Amino acid sequence: MQENLPKHIGIILDGNGRWAKKKSMPRTYGHKIGSENVIDIVRHADKRGIKYLSLYAFSTENWKRPFQEVNFLMKLISIFIDEKLKELNDANVKLNILGDISTIGQKAKESIEKALKKTEDNDGLNLNIAINYGGRDEIVKAVKEIIQSDIDIKDVNEELISKHLYTKNMPDPDLIIRTGGEIRISNFLIYQLAYSEFYFTDVFWPDFDTTEFDKALENYMNRFRRYGGL
Repeated sequence: MQENLPKHIGIILDGNGRWAKKKSMPRTYGHKIGSENVIDIVRHADKRGIKYLSLYAFSTENWKRPFQEVNFLMKLISIFIDEKLKELNDANVKLNILGDISTIGQKAKESIEKALKKTEDNDGLNLNIAINYGGRDEIVKAVKEIIQSDIDIKDVNEELISKHLYTKNMPDPDLIIRTGGEIRISNFLIYQLAYSEFYFTDVFWPDFDTTEFDKALENYMNRFRRYGGL
């Protein structure tokens, strides 16, 4: 079944706050533990032979959350990258960012830019972290770039649009996993997931360990993808 291994997996990291609430802890504690789980899943995905892993960390809609939580998440992004950069680089992981980081906190932005530069020549697992990302916003960005490039309308096609997305030069996700019990995509990679398979689990992200990852992988590998055919 190894030939059915997905090249690209996207994960919507959901349930941190509810996980913390069940333990009578603040939501920020759930985000902290959830961030620590990221490196375990990245390491395991690399071990399993996954080439692209996209993690939905902070959406364009998440700015609506309380200021204290948003501020904590921005600091957490910076701390995570600073602490894990050496391990990611040593593992030959290439870090990519999906989203507009021009409007996030300066410290988080500087940490991200440093990590992007440090890992840009790595050719192992591509780790895409979606920060200040929204699928609709990404499509609007692509359309604006195409208009500004003065391309003839007859040359506008799916391939051209794909070249203006954050995931340009990457395969579309084969599998989208969402933890935490919700059954929706929440504006994540909405152009790219046209033919993605979906896997929803009630397990909250902090508890989504390597065993749960392998369950999702096995479930996917036992499916037959028709792409509209028979």
